[in-house]
Amino acid sequence: MNTPKRLIFLIFLIPFFVQAQINPAAVTIVRDEWGVPHIFAKTDPEVAYGLAYAHAEDDFKTIQFTLLGGKQLLGRYLGKNGAAVDYAVALIRARKTVQENISSLSPEFKALLSGYVEGLNAYARTHPKEVLVKGVFPATIEDQLTASMLSIASFSGFDRALKAIFDGTIPDLEQFRPKASNAFAFSSAKTTDGKTYLNINSHQPLEGPASWYEAHVCSEQGWNALGGLFPGAATILHGVNENLGWAHTVNYHDKLDVFQLEINPANKNQYRFDNQWLDLEESTVKLKVKLAGVVIGVKKKIYWSKYGPTVVGKTGTFSLRFASLFDVKPMEQWYKMNKAKNYSEFYNALKMTAIPGFNIVYADREDNIFYITNGKIPFRNPKFNWIGTIAGNTSETLWNTFHPIEDLPQILNPKSGYIFNTNNTPYSASAPEDNVKPENFDATMGVERWENNRSKRFQELVSQYQKVSYDDFKKIKYDLQLPEKLSYFVDLSAIFNLKSSDYPELKNAIEKIQHWNKRADAENPDAAVFMLFYNYCNDKFYQHDGIIQKLTIDNCLEGLRFANNHLMKNFGTLDIKLGDIQKLVRRKRELPMSGISDVIAAMGSVPYKNGKYKANQGESYIELVKFSKNALPEIETINCYGASNHPDSPHYADQMDFFVQQKTKKMTLNKATVLKEGKRIYHPE
Repeated sequence: MNTPKRLIFLIFLIPFFVQAQINPAAVTIVRDEWGVPHIFAKTDPEVAYGLAYAHAEDDFKTIQFTLLGGKQLLGRYLGKNGAAVDYAVALIRARKTVQENISSLSPEFKALLSGYVEGLNAYARTHPKEVLVKGVFPATIEDQLTASMLSIASFSGFDRALKAIFDGTIPDLEQFRPKASNAFAFSSAKTTDGKTYLNINSHQPLEGPASWYEAHVCSEQGWNALGGLFPGAATILHGVNENLGWAHTVNYHDKLDVFQLEINPANKNQYRFDNQWLDLEESTVKLKVKLAGVVIGVKKKIYWSKYGPTVVGKTGTFSLRFASLFDVKPMEQWYKMNKAKNYSEFYNALKMTAIPGFNIVYADREDNIFYITNGKIPFRNPKFNWIGTIAGNTSETLWNTFHPIEDLPQILNPKSGYIFNTNNTPYSASAPEDNVKPENFDATMGVERWENNRSKRFQELVSQYQKVSYDDFKKIKYDLQLPEKLSYFVDLSAIFNLKSSDYPELKNAIEKIQHWNKRADAENPDAAVFMLFYNYCNDKFYQHDGIIQKLTIDNCLEGLRFANNHLMKNFGTLDIKLGDIQKLVRRKRELPMSGISDVIAAMGSVPYKNGKYKANQGESYIELVKFSKNALPEIETINCYGASNHPDSPHYADQMDFFVQQKTKKMTLNKATVLKEGKRIYHPE
């Protein structure tokens, strides 16, 4: 049957009409004195439109990295590294899963996503020179969700597991761990002023797709939240609304399983499953890769078994299975958390169990404090050992159902009046008498059991106070002291037992560390030697979390030689302050930076120039909140650089000085105050 030309024309225009539902004049963006966007509109989709537009004004390039991955176009821009991401998107069938499950999203959330995507498309239309790759716009809701699935898969450890398979190191599943994250809350039982305190302090990369962006979203449909989000996110990921707030830290329960398949010797495309040979599902992905300035097409086969995405590695054929492989709702859960009005509504949002991980530390105006090691965790057959690689030849290892939220370790309103997490075990989240017991939980969840320096130091500090003032709360948050007994995964005890007189060429370096007061402020005269020594040993001798690697004397001497030689070569002395070698850098600005790995106010750094190191991960976006029963929350925040990623913006680096001085800026959820004090008020173009 022939289709009339007019109808063909109208069908062609449908996507553009769908993306043109919001009137930009209905959206108001207010930039405060720090350039932070506050977005106001009647409806949530209109606010999402404004959020996308404002974020694009500040960092359109990074947002596009996320979208390019979702559209499998990253190889066109980044070459081989981008093509690897495009391959991963195809391998996990992200687009297919989105298409099959998009109808399961609530109409409210789909409308929100539509508004957000429309905002991105509007910015792309009005700023075509900033578009990185032809064909990425107009973006769709499916593109947005596909990109989200890729990000969530990364949170689950998919990219690291894939690398381990290709490298041939899969039995150990070596994993990179974030440097640190902190969150804690105090109820009125623990505070001197009777208010409820919340520290939101996730430690992330300072730049890039996983760095924090601050925004305030406010609609007339009950969405009024201020906090942090990643480039491309359509909602606040952690922050505060008028009634409650929540913080995330990374948790380490078993989020992903690797199954080794038994391949048919007579047919490499078949695997054994319950005494049958089943065919691997095979398809071909067409990748576009930029090489030497020319985009070429590359075809690569991808496979799928009953367990999920399947790859052939150096040591066999493996399938990967993780909870978020089948779920398109994580961002919807965050949206519902944003809009919760009380603890009951917040907990109901958690019952979606769509977000595969992240601890949650929660506080609200009703004086509730709450901790949970959140996640989407499968019911696993206890007869198998789920540590390491699993046999992929039986339905007994094929999990399909998940623990309800009630099954996970959690604490509500402990008598001690405080809860905390620093990436340590959930079985140490409050005072000893308030903690839950590991024997009461499913061992196959693989919940972490370790402490770290930050958890030990937090407990040292909180035990000193019967009641905590707000100043005490901030002192704890910004603490730069390691605990009395170190608790790194690399055991450093050997260095403290060395006799410096036995090693004359390293005598000064040994004594610097042995006499060090274990503080990491920028003015500390001994912390630089330790930082270099520890970073070297951690990079070279670290294995993985939960297993202590005890350094030998030779290991220590190797690390000491590195630290000694580095400082003598670049500075001619070991007598150098930490802030003279470690810098917070933004273009030409360099500021002395405090912090080292695993102090509460942690900072990681990488080689920079002239022997100096550049802060790259750790303290980044900080949000401190005080709740009172009959008032809006009192909020202080700071970001490591500023609200904009454009070097010519006045807000490119205007928060740096406050950040290194451990100071904050006042923020508010009050619309009238924002409008009154706003420095620039406008509608998206």
